[in-house]
Amino acid sequence: MSANFQLFNTAVMGMSAQSDALANISENIANSNTVGYKKATTHFQTILSGFQGPRQTGGGVSTHTRHDLDGKGAFISTKSSTDLAIQGNGFFVVTDNDGGVFLTRAGSFSPDSNGKLVNAAGYNLLGFPTDTNGNLTAGNMAVANMNIIQIQKDKLYSNPTSEGVLSVNLPANTTVTSPANLPSTNSVGSSAAAKTSAVVYDNLGQKGNIDFYYAKTASNSWEVTAYNAADASNGGFPYTSPALVVQSITFDPNDGLLLSGSPVNLTIPNGLSVKVDISKTTQLGAPFIVNGLSFNGNAPGAVSEVQVGVDGLLSYRLDNGQTINAYKIALGNVNATSMLTNFTGNVFVTNSASGQLMVGVPGTGGFGSIQSSSLEASTVDLASELSEMIIAQRTFAANSQSFQVASEILQILNNLK
Repeated sequence: MSANFQLFNTAVMGMSAQSDALANISENIANSNTVGYKKATTHFQTILSGFQGPRQTGGGVSTHTRHDLDGKGAFISTKSSTDLAIQGNGFFVVTDNDGGVFLTRAGSFSPDSNGKLVNAAGYNLLGFPTDTNGNLTAGNMAVANMNIIQIQKDKLYSNPTSEGVLSVNLPANTTVTSPANLPSTNSVGSSAAAKTSAVVYDNLGQKGNIDFYYAKTASNSWEVTAYNAADASNGGFPYTSPALVVQSITFDPNDGLLLSGSPVNLTIPNGLSVKVDISKTTQLGAPFIVNGLSFNGNAPGAVSEVQVGVDGLLSYRLDNGQTINAYKIALGNVNATSMLTNFTGNVFVTNSASGQLMVGVPGTGGFGSIQSSSLEASTVDLASELSEMIIAQRTFAANSQSFQVASEILQILNNLK
């Protein structure tokens, strides 16, 4: 009699297992157009009732659902620069309103009413704040240092000058300037063999100019002197304020390349300390010429466009044509992605089986790169799902037939009384 009841249990477990499979197939079909969705797969596991020698009776089956998190969906091009996809391994690190940390591949981010980047499921994108050079401002790359990325288009952004490059050629046949007339003396009789100016910006984004003077002090030796152009008297000497920097530079007599004196360090009035790279300055038998002149910084401007690089660097394109860096979007990953726990909204959390969350820069250390104006499509193949649905449906029907047979056998046994 117990064997007959075991047949009922086996048939019921079989129908239950196929119901799970049909549920996962239905979920896959329903999410065939969900951005970043990973196909749910049903794994079947045999259950034995026990080993009793020749009197062993049948067992059954159970299921376990996993999402194919290692699968990669095709890319869909969009017109929004904050639509993001990951080419390779890794997940976006997001948070909910309660501060929980989740992983997702659903990168359909857009600014909400407060400028926070949020995807279609309502999760906010996390990133590391950076300075204007793209360097992290919150210490090391740890999840605790990540902030919700917030784009504020209702304010102006300026970028004070912090570094520059100035490369010139100084004529080798220039005569030596008298010490009394060097630009560093800041006198009426001061003179220089060459002069150039650079545009800079102070802490308030106000535009200014720095005058650089070059005077030969000895064979293969020169003096570089910089003044604030706003302090010039009638466009020249004397300046009403002392020089910002006076620096000696020397050249190799054999090839005219710079031997010493780079960089030149000066402080912008009402601005930052600036390191000026002059390492490519030469002293050759050619006229004075400026080969390279580049200083960062910009005047105040409003955000006109958000740009995201493959390395995760999020920057603002301002309406004055300048670019200012704001955030670094890092990616997260674990050792066993298939063991992550899934939650509503196409997000996942770590657990003891998946391993701890690791955060890194896109394009390095096994992390994929970020593709802007793109979304990752679902990994669901509708044709395969429909085929699997037919198989699961028929298997469910076969198990129901087993249940019916067990019922008929039990009825026969009852009629033997």
